[in-house]
Amino acid sequence: MSARRASPQKPWPMKWMVLAIIVGIAVYTYLTLHYRKPEPAYRPYEDFTKRANIERLLNAGYRRIETAAERPADTVALLRSIGPVAAVANAPGGLPGGLAGTFVEPPRLPDTITSVSAPRQATALLPYPILFNCGVSNQKEQLGGSQVFIRSNTIVIVTQFESIAGGLQARTKDSTVTLIIPGGTLPLGHTIITLAANRGSKQWTVDVK
Repeated sequence: MSARRASPQKPWPMKWMVLAIIVGIAVYTYLTLHYRKPEPAYRPYEDFTKRANIERLLNAGYRRIETAAERPADTVALLRSIGPVAAVANAPGGLPGGLAGTFVEPPRLPDTITSVSAPRQATALLPYPILFNCGVSNQKEQLGGSQVFIRSNTIVIVTQFESIAGGLQARTKDSTVTLIIPGGTLPLGHTIITLAANRGSKQWTVDVK
């Protein structure tokens, strides 16, 4: 007697195959979006500008440090923490020649600086606070950020402003700004600090120990 022939296995119904594919795609998409590290968008012009600025800074003998510039909540408390202030003098407007040539695009500086309060002595390892008042040319500009450029025992502080989008504008052209240079940044000895502005910068000397 011949062996009973095995019946062929029935294929999956099409609806289950479609459902399995959809579930697989959903799981893969979730895992990819959840665990993939976000990559910054490629911006050719910004990348080129950044590399060019770094190369020019190095050639000019400067090193750059990003610092936070913001509007202070309590100026009285900040002034107490500053203690004895340095004697501040007027300096030519704009950036020093050696530094100005390092920028592919010039930074948008404040128009004027009316007053500066900064310690006349500092400890190298501690933060160095600066409080100043500045003005811009119109009410369509707001405080953006700041950078500190160091070469030997000279420091140039570049406080940048940026345009306010849309129809908004600032309440006034004047700004009170606090800036903290991180500890370990100031070189030892007598250091000359310049706070840059378009129509007249401010300059002072701090004794760093």
